[in-house]
Amino acid sequence: MSDDLAAGYRASGFGRGLGCGRSPAVLAVDVVRAYLVDGSPLRAPVEDAVAAAAALVGAGRTAGLPVLFTRVAYRPGGADGGLFRLKIPALRVFEEGSPLGDFAEGAAPRPGETVVTKQYASAFHGTSLAATLTASGIDTVLICGLTTSGCIRATATDALQHGFRPLVVDEACGDRDRRLHEANLLDLGAKYADVLSLDEALSTVRGFSPGRGEGH
Repeated sequence: MSDDLAAGYRASGFGRGLGCGRSPAVLAVDVVRAYLVDGSPLRAPVEDAVAAAAALVGAGRTAGLPVLFTRVAYRPGGADGGLFRLKIPALRVFEEGSPLGDFAEGAAPRPGETVVTKQYASAFHGTSLAATLTASGIDTVLICGLTTSGCIRATATDALQHGFRPLVVDEACGDRDRRLHEANLLDLGAKYADVLSLDEALSTVRGFSPGRGEGH
């Protein structure tokens, strides 16, 4: 079915590639313990995705690219989560002080790296992310993290709408079910983003390493 859908999209004029721009950054979205700890209402089979995200983050650092992170945090009671908190009561795990909101081991920011705190799915909604990217001259974001059907999809869509090239890294994103992951990547690739394999993303990042010139 995925092949049929992809072919149908292409036949209708969807899915043109955007490519990488001149100044990319790695954006790790919500790679946090809430998705990894047994007993968490958000627990999902995402260990492989987290490992791949950590590899992408590491490659970005080695290449000297900006690496940015997002996390979700709510004040006690969650009033700043609005209807999103009402819709998904499990988001209570992100109230300030909960260890489930901490970054996953191996995919945590280093001192000096940008951390964007958000309350909704998109890393752009109500945050300073677009201004930060613009001020840094960044035109492309290699997006990894959790979850594909939620915060990854919303972030990639908003990246495009803010004028940034979104490159979503397949194996470095994860979800509660493989079918959700694949369906959302198919649709993102058709309408809002380029979907790259981890190998393609690592090759792109390494092309910007010092001494290698720009990765085009």
